[in-house]
Amino acid sequence: MDEPRTYPEPSPSAWHAPKAKPPVCCDPCRPRDVRKDRCGVNLILLGPPGVGKGTQSKLISKRLAIPQISTGDLLREAVRQKTKLGLEAKLYMERGELVRDGIVVGLIERRIQDPDCTKGFVLDGFPRNVEQADALATMLRGAGRRIDTAVCIEAAEDLLVRRIAGRRVCSSCGSEFHVEFRPSAKGKLCERCGAELVQRKDDREDVVKERLRVYRESTQPLARYYEERGLLRRVKGEGTIEEIERLIARALEEAAQPPPGRS
Repeated sequence: MDEPRTYPEPSPSAWHAPKAKPPVCCDPCRPRDVRKDRCGVNLILLGPPGVGKGTQSKLISKRLAIPQISTGDLLREAVRQKTKLGLEAKLYMERGELVRDGIVVGLIERRIQDPDCTKGFVLDGFPRNVEQADALATMLRGAGRRIDTAVCIEAAEDLLVRRIAGRRVCSSCGSEFHVEFRPSAKGKLCERCGAELVQRKDDREDVVKERLRVYRESTQPLARYYEERGLLRRVKGEGTIEEIERLIARALEEAAQPPPGRS
């Protein structure tokens, strides 16, 4: 692999969460100073499978003290609790189909009403298409809120395939490895318990390439959607976790600056 690149450290203000203020009605897609947001900082993380959205959204959540909201987690929890939306979602999941937009939007709407979202949130895995983005904007407008910044993490497709297709998981203890980036000391066996390492079905190369195709067709247009509204920040996702974290911090700091001509 190439030698890790280095990037200048962002200023400490990049990770300072804004103070919560009473909500006001506002255009959910109008660019403005993130630091003056009266509903906290509301973020979206975009990017293809394998680019590290989950990892980075957790880091943002920790540093800004705002919850990470993952649609995958919400769906699994709704199914586990056998809620009305969860039972409906389960039918789609069992057939291997994408869950209907109305179900996902409903879960997100309920989640952002929780008290821990008062100071903001970071969305991971939502929205997945322009229709969901429109629904999110309408939902936030009704609550006097809006999206502050959408960060799109980008990486070459061949690297994403290598990242995902190389994953291996222990068939016994669940420990995770990677044939290239984090190989087991015992080869095809788990270095912790000695059980066989297996590849998940979703991690097979042909499946990964299909997931990336779906992303290009349905999810990638979201970058243009938020770029047209002046909310998009693009970040290179091909360095180390720490390097990408610093780039995201710098992108959020830049987004927090007032537009030219405003103080």
